Amino acid sequence: MSTEALDVEQARDAYEQALAANPAHAGAATNLGRLLHQGGLPDEAERVYREALIACGSDALLHYNLGVLLEDAGRIDEAAQAYERALRNDATLADCHYNLARLREAQGRQKDALRHLMRYRQLSGGET
Repeated sequence: MSTEALDVEQARDAYEQALAANPAHAGAATNLGRLLHQGGLPDEAERVYREALIACGSDALLHYNLGVLLEDAGRIDEAAQAYERALRNDATLADCHYNLARLREAQGRQKDALRHLMRYRQLSGGET
């Protein structure tokens, strides 16, 4: 097994241990879900995100990462809902505004798309 693979396995084990000790550890769930998603295990990643959201009550980054996962799976309406929940928890997530702008544009919701794109530009230091 390569060093990179060992590092990922060790990180995954550490995050799983942290969640076993504290199911509401949003940071561990965010990182574990991201590793699983990037490692080609989207169903496991979704389970981690959803279980953590139940345990935490709510967390902006968990909702955001769930949105990315759902978008990658082609579940656009669910992804948009996850992005909206993320922004209700933290309206300063620039990438979330950007992703939601793209989805809203694809859904034909131009006014919403423009609103999120403008907010993204404000937050990222771009033009308004």
